[in-house]
Amino acid sequence: MISSSIRLLARAAACVAAAALLAGCAGIPGPNPRDPLEPFNRQMFEFNEALDSVVLRPAATAYREGVPPLVRTGVANFFGNLSDVWAVVNNVLQLRFREATESFARVHINTFIGIGGIFDVASEFDIEKHREDFGQTLGRWGVPAGPYIVLPLLGPSTLRDTLALPVDAQGDLIFRMGHTEERTILYALRAVDRRANLLRVGNVVEQAALDRYSFTRDAYLQRRRAEVFDHHRDSEKSSDGAVPKADGEPAAPARQPASGTSR
Repeated sequence: MISSSIRLLARAAACVAAAALLAGCAGIPGPNPRDPLEPFNRQMFEFNEALDSVVLRPAATAYREGVPPLVRTGVANFFGNLSDVWAVVNNVLQLRFREATESFARVHINTFIGIGGIFDVASEFDIEKHREDFGQTLGRWGVPAGPYIVLPLLGPSTLRDTLALPVDAQGDLIFRMGHTEERTILYALRAVDRRANLLRVGNVVEQAALDRYSFTRDAYLQRRRAEVFDHHRDSEKSSDGAVPKADGEPAAPARQPASGTSR
């Protein structure tokens, strides 16, 4: 009953927002079906790139060069432990109880044994990390990704993930801290830490991609599709053996072993 209500509400919100966005893009000739907002998105992408080159990348470079690796690892583990709390909630909403139990165990082990999450003790115990957000939960219950959107400061997204942002913000433990100054410091540190971990990836993209916008868009959409659907495919095959495809695509028939082979 709960899952059906979530599905219906999420579908309704996505359909209304999608209709509004697509209506404003009707005049774009021959848009990419996944990216009907491409003219706007490219401008926002350039804005984000310019801001990154002036502010975030220099800060991340200084952080990576000036902070010892052990400290950086502790910072990343701390924020990862906070994200595991929200992963517990989203795994429960997705009815993935094994993953929810593992995420719950990670939070308790890393918080109490790992000194507030600075040390990732749970991974040493081979307890798997499951990164889940509310956008993935909506996708789990059939809400399509919708158009690709580039958000100011936040970067690549989709309509579904954008609609999920307010809920994800409520589930962010940093957001719930009482002091504005502490929240601001932690938000900034998390942004710099994440950007520092992407410095090498950014260099590879700059060297390899002829069109960085298209490369970033396609990589993001592929990654999000995998995050939402890949871990469900084995458990959600239809009765005729068809494997569900992502975001409303028709189901593909299950692959059969070639004759004369065994597995």
